[in-house]
Amino acid sequence: MRIAISVPDEVFEAGEHLARQLGISRSQLYSDALATYLSARGAEEVTARLNALYGAQPSEIEPAIQRAQLKNLVDEAW
Repeated sequence: MRIAISVPDEVFEAGEHLARQLGISRSQLYSDALATYLSARGAEEVTARLNALYGAQPSEIEPAIQRAQLKNLVDEAW
């Protein structure tokens, strides 16, 4: 798909330089950059949802489970 965008001159020049350095087209550079940005935003959304979910739940470990975990650690080779 073709699109037209406006970017500041210094961003454009830096992008041109990087594309030449990497040996890829300007289109590929901007496509890769957008894909990376979208992926990061998706990860932030997942983190926000998990934080909201677990923020409403108690975070203490039940004493019986804690004792069982500690008992098993004694047998572990560090």
